[in-house]
Amino acid sequence: MNARTYKWQRYLAYWIAGACWLVGPSAVLAIGARKALPPAKPSLSDATARIKSLPNGFEVDQNDRSVRVTATLEGVFRIQMAPSPTIAPNPSWAVVAEPPAKIQVTIQNNGNALSFVSGGSSIKVDLPTLAITVLDPAGRVITQDEPSRLPEFHGAAFRVFKSMPQSEHFFALGDKAGPTDHRDEAFTLWNTDAYHWQEATDPLYKSIPFFLAMHDGISYGIFLDDTWRSSFDFGKEARNYYSFGAEGGQLDYYIITGNQPKDIVRRFTELTGRPAMPPRWALGYQQSRWSYYPESRVREVADTLRRKKIPADVIYLDIDYQDRDRPFTVDRTHYPNFEQMITDLRAQHFHTVAITDLHIANAPKGEYSTFDSGLAGDHFIHNPDGSVYVGSVWPGPSSFPEFTQASSRAWWGSQYADFYVRDKIGGFWNDMNEPSVFNVATKTMPLTVLHRIDEPGWPKRTATHAEIHNVMGMLNSRGTYEGLLKLQPNQRPFVLTRASYAGGQRYAATWTGDNSATWNHLRIGTHQLINLGLSGFAFAGNDIGGYAGSPSMDLLTRWFEIGAFAPIDRDHAERGSLDKEPWVGGPEHEAIRRHYIEERYRLIPYIYTLAEQANREGIPLMRPLFLEFPLGRRDGAPMDATVDNQYMFGPALMIAPPPFPEVQDGYDIFFPENTSWFDYWTGYRVTLQRSPDDPSSPPLLHHQHPALDDLPVYVRAGSVLARQPLTQSTDEVPSGPLELRVYLPEPDTRYELPHTNTDDRCEGSLYTDDGESLNFQHGDFYRASVICTRTTQQFTVSISAAEGHYTPWWKELDVAVLGLDKKPSEILLNGKPVSADVISFENGNGVLHVRFPASRSACTLTVQQ
Repeated sequence: MNARTYKWQRYLAYWIAGACWLVGPSAVLAIGARKALPPAKPSLSDATARIKSLPNGFEVDQNDRSVRVTATLEGVFRIQMAPSPTIAPNPSWAVVAEPPAKIQVTIQNNGNALSFVSGGSSIKVDLPTLAITVLDPAGRVITQDEPSRLPEFHGAAFRVFKSMPQSEHFFALGDKAGPTDHRDEAFTLWNTDAYHWQEATDPLYKSIPFFLAMHDGISYGIFLDDTWRSSFDFGKEARNYYSFGAEGGQLDYYIITGNQPKDIVRRFTELTGRPAMPPRWALGYQQSRWSYYPESRVREVADTLRRKKIPADVIYLDIDYQDRDRPFTVDRTHYPNFEQMITDLRAQHFHTVAITDLHIANAPKGEYSTFDSGLAGDHFIHNPDGSVYVGSVWPGPSSFPEFTQASSRAWWGSQYADFYVRDKIGGFWNDMNEPSVFNVATKTMPLTVLHRIDEPGWPKRTATHAEIHNVMGMLNSRGTYEGLLKLQPNQRPFVLTRASYAGGQRYAATWTGDNSATWNHLRIGTHQLINLGLSGFAFAGNDIGGYAGSPSMDLLTRWFEIGAFAPIDRDHAERGSLDKEPWVGGPEHEAIRRHYIEERYRLIPYIYTLAEQANREGIPLMRPLFLEFPLGRRDGAPMDATVDNQYMFGPALMIAPPPFPEVQDGYDIFFPENTSWFDYWTGYRVTLQRSPDDPSSPPLLHHQHPALDDLPVYVRAGSVLARQPLTQSTDEVPSGPLELRVYLPEPDTRYELPHTNTDDRCEGSLYTDDGESLNFQHGDFYRASVICTRTTQQFTVSISAAEGHYTPWWKELDVAVLGLDKKPSEILLNGKPVSADVISFENGNGVLHVRFPASRSACTLTVQQ
C-alpha cells in the first residue's frame, strides 16, 4: 500500500467518525463492534519516500511533494516544502547571511519518521504524511501540524494548518490594531497606506510575518519568510487549529523554540538581525508636524522649547521644506537660509530629521537632477512593456527607485550627500514607502509592474510587484541606511520608516503610521508598540496626540505621559489640525507634559542601557508583562491575555495607564505572582491584595479615580535603576552624580528576577558610550553590572569593574537604597567606614543616599542594619 492509498483511507476514516458522531454514540458502538481497527501506518520499506541526509537536517520526497527540514540556529528549525520532487533555492531579504553550516545534527530514523534534536527541542517528520511535530526536552508538544488538514497547495498559493490548544495565545505580527493577544482574530499582511486607520482596519503599513505563541508554559515562534500577500488566522475559522499562508512564493518557514519567551525573541532577531543601535539623541523627545513652515516657524518652535525649558533633541521637517514636494530639494522661497537654519538648530542642541519619500518627480530633462541621474543610471521600476512606471504621489507624476537592485540602492543612498555631509542633517524619514500611489483604488502600483532583482550572491531575475510589494519599504530604508553609512562610515545613521518587512529593524526605527486623535488610539498604541517590539522593532513609537484630527487637551496630556515611557517619543500632527506642542492648552497642561518629558531625560541612562541590550540581544525596550514574567498568573497563563493596558519598560519599570483612559473611573492594576513592587513616584513599597471574586487572579492594587497628572509607574523590587540630573538635551553633560536607585527586595522572599531566582538578590546593569559613533563595536564603551544581596542583618551593593575603555561623564555615584525599615547602624565602602557627610537618610520612605567617587574598579557598599 503506498502513501497516497493510505492517505485516502485516513480521510475515509475521518468521514466515518464524523458520520457516527452525528447519528449518536449507540451507532458508534455498533460500527466499532463490526469494523476492524484502521491499518497501521506503512513502514518506510512500504513507502515511496526518498530521503537525503544533510549536515544539518534532511530532505524527503514523498510522491507529490517534498520537504526539507534543517537546523539553521540552535533551537531554530527551517521547513521548506513544495508540491514537486525538489526544493528550489529561496534567497531571503529578511534572514541575515547564514554562517557556514556549523550546526551538525544526528538524524534518527525509526522506519515511520525522521527526527533530530537542536537546542534541546526535537523535530519529527512523519514519512507517510510529511506531518511535522516539534517537541520540547520533556516530550511535550510545542507545535504540530493539524492531523485533519495537512499543508495545502492551490496553484501558486499554499496554506499551513497547526493544532491549537485552548490555552494558546498569539502575539507579535507587527503593528496590528486591536488587543495585544491575537487569539480568535485573522489578519492580512499587505503594506497599505491606511490613513485614518481604525481598530478594525487591516492590513496596515508593515508586513512582519512572525508571531510568538504561548500555551501551557511553552513558548515558540513561527516566521513565514514570504514577501507575497499573506494571511494569518488564529482560530477565527476553526476553534481547534490556526493557519497561515500566502498567495505565492515558496512554502518556507521557521519554527523557533526556547525555554522562555525572551529566548524566542532573541533567536528571531538573531535570525533576521538585531535592531540598529540609534544615536543617543534619538531617545530624547522629538518634535514634528506636517509641516513646520516656513523657516521662521521652525525657528520659533525650537526657540520656544528652549525658552520654556522643555527638554528636546529633534526637530522634524516634513515635505513642505522641499521644492514642489520633490525629495532631495529645498524650497528656497520659504526656507531661504536652509543650511544656516540647520547649523543654528545644532547650536541649540537640536538634531534635524528631514523627510525623503521614495517617489521621484518624473520631471522634464534638466529640471530635477535626482530624476535625471536615476533615469540615466536605469534605476527606476518598469512596466511590463519596458517603459518606466509612473504613478501620482505628492510631487505629481513620479517614478520609483528599483530598490531590488543593489546598484539602485547605492544610487539612492548617494543622493543624501549634500544633506548629510554638507548640511549636517541628523537623520532621515522614509514615508509613503508601502509604496503609496494616489488616485488608484489599490493605493499602490499595479501588481504587474516588474522589479529586476540584482543582488550579490543571488540569481538575477525579474519579479512582479505582487512579490516585491511587501519588502519595498524595507529595501527603501536599507538603501537610506547603507547610503548614510557609506557617506559617514563611523556615524550611526538614524532612519525612520513607515513600511517595512521582517528584518527591517536592521536599518530603521518605525512608527505606527497615521493614527487618530482619539482615546481609543491612545489605548491601541500600547498594544501596537508591544507587538512591534516582539517582532524585532525595538525602536518604535506612535504619533503623540494622534496624527489625524485634533485631540482634547486632556487626551494630549495623557498621551505625553505615556509617550515618555515609549521607545520613540515623538509628537506629530497633520496639516490643518490644531497645534499639539507641549505648551498648547495652558499652563496646567504644559506643566504636566514638561514633568513627564523631564522624567524621561532623568531616565536616559536606564533607557540607553535598554537600547544597547536591544542592539545586542534583540530584547525590546517596551515589553509585555509575560516577557519578564512568563508565568505571571497562578494558573500559568500569560497575564497579557486579560491585562493588556499594562506593560514593562525594560526589566524594572511597569507602566499601568487606565484601560479606558477617557473615563475617570478607578481601575485595578494587576501584578505578577511572587514579586514585590515600589511606587516610582513616591518610593514607597506597594501593598497588594487579591480580588475577593477571583482568588486565582494575580495580586492587585485598586487605583482610585486617577487625576490628570497621574500615570501609575511601579518599580520591581530587586531592580537597580540608573538616573541622571536633568538636562535640556542629550548633548548636555549632566551636572552632578549618577544616581543608582536600588530597590531592595524584602528579606527571606523569592523574586522572579532576570537571569536568576536566587533568594534575596537584586541586580541591574549600566551601559554608555559616546552616543553617536560606531566605536562601541570596537570596545569603546562602558559597561558595569550591579548586584545586591539582603539578609535580615545587612545588605550589600556590589558594582563590577568596568568593561570597555570609554570614560563616562559621571565623576561621582549616588547610591540610593529604597525599602529600608530603619536607619543603618554602619556603612562600609570596600570594607572601610563611610564618612557621615556623604550619607543621608529619609525616614519617611526609608531611602538611604550614599555618595562617593566613581571608579572603574569594582566596589562594594555594605550596610549594617
